[in-house]
Amino acid sequence: MTEYTTVIGLEVHAELKTKTKAFCSCSTEFGGAPNTHVCPVCLGMPGALPVINKQMVEFALRFALAVNCEIQRYSKFDRKNYYYPDLAKAYQISQFYQPIALKGHLDVNVDGKTKRIGITRIHMEEDAGKLVHSGASISTSDFSAVDYNRAGVPLIEIVSEPDMRSAAEARAYMEKLRAYLQYTGVCDGKMQEGSMRCDANISIMPVGAKEFGTRAEIKNLNSFKALERAIEYEVERQKEILEDGGHVVQETRTWDDAQGMTFSMRSKEEAHDYRYFPEPDLAPIIIEKEWVEKAKSELPELPDARKARLMN
Repeated sequence: MTEYTTVIGLEVHAELKTKTKAFCSCSTEFGGAPNTHVCPVCLGMPGALPVINKQMVEFALRFALAVNCEIQRYSKFDRKNYYYPDLAKAYQISQFYQPIALKGHLDVNVDGKTKRIGITRIHMEEDAGKLVHSGASISTSDFSAVDYNRAGVPLIEIVSEPDMRSAAEARAYMEKLRAYLQYTGVCDGKMQEGSMRCDANISIMPVGAKEFGTRAEIKNLNSFKALERAIEYEVERQKEILEDGGHVVQETRTWDDAQGMTFSMRSKEEAHDYRYFPEPDLAPIIIEKEWVEKAKSELPELPDARKARLMN
């Protein structure tokens, strides 16, 4: 049998600990009655105009500096267009062309070895609403209801390089990210409440190959255990396909924790499928050097630095 190398990249979404939403004054508090923390802006009513939450930008800046990113002086928002029931406007305000930060990294330790995981970019965006399924999962439900309380909650999306080679490395990276989010005070990291969740891009290639294999994206993994199990299952699924002479299809899949399996949701979209274009209702963000220096001065002692100090 062919020996394979696993290639993993993670897209981590972290809800920011602001008191109000990204572009309106609605509360971000978790646990309210369905559809009570909403207004014309986050419900996407015609004519309602967004206003940038300054603290969202400050939190994104603080975290980007903590993970060694290059802050972009000029940053702007774009519209990511797609239709889904929990997306009231049928587009999401995000950053695609010019995000707030690029080229960072975090070091993780697995089995006594330190490995550097690259961070491609960090960008700000608003969260979508939440589908409440009648069954245990979307694939076993007869119907789903929509709660828009989460719509418009500010997020940062942290996109890694495809540098991880095992489920253990992916977990270590995710755990380190969570610690940094909590240390910097920008996110509470409560995965059980959806404050931090992850999409995993997974592919395999024969050992020694130069070109990555076709990847599948596993959506909305909300625990470290689910991340590990989903990666391990998906790697074996792709191996079986290739060993049987088949071809892995690029697609989006969902993880069913009870069954311990991934299931196909839809073919994987590319950037052009979202028809990104500049958000016309929001001005660009100019981050002056003084703003960056202020954010640096307010950074707390970070986990790696604290560990090194206490061990010396």
